[in-house]
Amino acid sequence: MLQRFVLSLALLLWLASTSQAAPVITLSATSSGSTLNADVELLEDSHGTLNIGDITSATQQSRFQAANGRASVGQSLNPWWIKLSVQRDSSAPTDWVLEVGSVTQLDLQLYLPDGQGGWQMRQAGERVAFSESRDLAYRRMVFDLPALGEQPLTLYLRAFDPAGNSFPLRIWQSDDLTQLAIRENLGLGVIYGVVFALLLYNLFILISLRDKAYFWYVLTTAFALLFIISMTGHGAQYLWPNHPVPVWLDRITLPSLWGLFASRFTQTLLQTKLYVRWAHHLLNMACVIYLIAIGLTLFEQRYLAAWAIALLSLTSIPAALGSAVIRWRQGFFPAQLYLYGYGLVLGSVAILLLRTTGVLQPAEWNAYVFPLAVAAESILFSFALAYRIQILKQERADALQQADREKTARLAQLQASADELQAAVTARTAELAATNDQLREREHELQHAAFHDPLTELPNRRYLVERCESALAHAERHQESVALLLIDLDHFKPINDRFGHAAGDLMLQVIAKRLREHVRAGDAVSRLGGDEFAALICGSDAENQAREIAARLVSELSVPVHYGAERLRVTVSIGAALYPCHAQSFTGLYKAADAALYRVKELGRSGSRIHGDDGELSEQACLQLDVLKVPSGLA
Repeated sequence: MLQRFVLSLALLLWLASTSQAAPVITLSATSSGSTLNADVELLEDSHGTLNIGDITSATQQSRFQAANGRASVGQSLNPWWIKLSVQRDSSAPTDWVLEVGSVTQLDLQLYLPDGQGGWQMRQAGERVAFSESRDLAYRRMVFDLPALGEQPLTLYLRAFDPAGNSFPLRIWQSDDLTQLAIRENLGLGVIYGVVFALLLYNLFILISLRDKAYFWYVLTTAFALLFIISMTGHGAQYLWPNHPVPVWLDRITLPSLWGLFASRFTQTLLQTKLYVRWAHHLLNMACVIYLIAIGLTLFEQRYLAAWAIALLSLTSIPAALGSAVIRWRQGFFPAQLYLYGYGLVLGSVAILLLRTTGVLQPAEWNAYVFPLAVAAESILFSFALAYRIQILKQERADALQQADREKTARLAQLQASADELQAAVTARTAELAATNDQLREREHELQHAAFHDPLTELPNRRYLVERCESALAHAERHQESVALLLIDLDHFKPINDRFGHAAGDLMLQVIAKRLREHVRAGDAVSRLGGDEFAALICGSDAENQAREIAARLVSELSVPVHYGAERLRVTVSIGAALYPCHAQSFTGLYKAADAALYRVKELGRSGSRIHGDDGELSEQACLQLDVLKVPSGLA
């Protein structure tokens, strides 16, 4: 009797254990969009060493437990395996798409039967690029399943993320998923647009006002926008589709930067350093912890970084709420708006933390709480900033008004004497200014007369000498060369004799104008007297420039000048000398250039030459040769 009871009990236990196994999910024509987590099985890989071959063994199969609707296991250092069996009934389509709704999953592997007794692995998650981790361009991970029949298809998922393992599963027809994506993109696009518009608006205000609170608000809003774009999956889809998620944009770094800048914004807006010092210190500590979390992420300590952010709720949240309440009670109205906005975000962050730790399972309703809260927070924070600016403006206006009243009262006592003094000072200042203007004008006239030729308005010989000495010193320092061109008008005297000095003066003025036009702006042109002119050419290519300019002047200065019905024409002879090869001073250059000019006139005028073109030596070179020929007197 006892033996029969034991056998009956064992049979009941066996039946109970087999009844707890996850059933095969049968898809019908209306199953598109259905969640699957109620009918999957889970297995924790406590050592992280199991592969697909191990998982399919009888030993590991017995360890699978029913998920009972769970779509998250929270923060875990171990990978988790998900087992899913699906089939279709006769009315259902054969082609289906599996959606894994965890957008920020670090590592996800999908194992599908390859039809030959083996398995085909698909790698997904933040470690691979968006384009490589899914079969459809959707913000969540989606995979095409093999054509389903009426026989069950068993597949496995391996999920690993120390910051929070989640795996909400849904099954779709591709057309239905496309329509869903359009609706989601429209709704999320509105949220992005609102936040981005507020970001730009307050950025322009920041540029105008240079206010520190606006600076931290702009950074907070910018990283909040990046955060929600990353969380919704659009970041990987549109911003970095061909690369894995960067470390500085993952699910730890982005919220850390956002929290860091939000804490600094709180300190600045609420002026915690002056009014709520304990909260100010707690927020400083929160900023440090955020930086530590970012550092841990960079060193691949994702689990510790996630817990660091979660534990910040014990410091930063009480500090922010407490300082807002205190400042509100002190009559600072922006603190009330801050409290509303921060309260919305805190509620959404609490939901995120509950999802991350596995207390709250991922669902459609809580997937959009945080983006909506951030948009509302950005609006309220913007209102708070605007109201704060109004308060500051009013305080400044009151202070200026009080200062103006005091200033007016004081000025009224001194007005009479100040008017008399001002009149005297004004009169004396006007006299001095007029005298100074006359002196400056006279000085300018004298200086211009001392250095310029009154007929042609060209600089004179005195100016040329000073300019040449300065140019030689500069050339010596920079190892450059200087060319001095002496320009003499041929057959000029007959013009004066035949047509008069008015014609000669016109000819000299036209020649001066043409010289200015055909000599470089950085070089100097002067009239030495009578029909003699000079040009000073500087620079590393002075010799080439001198030759080119001389040739051009020979041609251009010979163009006839109209004097009434007459056409006055002269030719020019140009002699040039170079520093340092011909002379080291203005006097030496002038002598060498004059010798070259004389040689041009000997050869028939109307031409140019540089000293030494025929092999003659400069005066300096001749002196050096004479010194070498003097006997030394040594035996």
